[in-house]
Amino acid sequence: MAGTENTGRSAKVEPLRKARPCPECRRPSQREHYPFCSDRCRNLDLSRWLKGSYAIPVVDDESKAEDDESY
Repeated sequence: MAGTENTGRSAKVEPLRKARPCPECRRPSQREHYPFCSDRCRNLDLSRWLKGSYAIPVVDDESKAEDDESY
C-alpha cells in the first residue's frame, strides 16, 4: 500500500464561494447551508417565500399604459 501513508499533512480546501453573513441572522454562512448559517435560517426564509411575504411591488403607471395603446 505505497502512497496511502498519512504524513500528517492535509490538503488545503479552497472555499467555493466568498464567505458572506447569513441573510437572516448575520452570523457567518456555512458551506452546507449556503448562503445561510443553519437549516433554521434556511427554513425561515423558505417560509417567507411560501407565505408570499417577499413580493416585488407593482406600480400602476397610467400614463405608460396610454402611450402603449397609441401604437
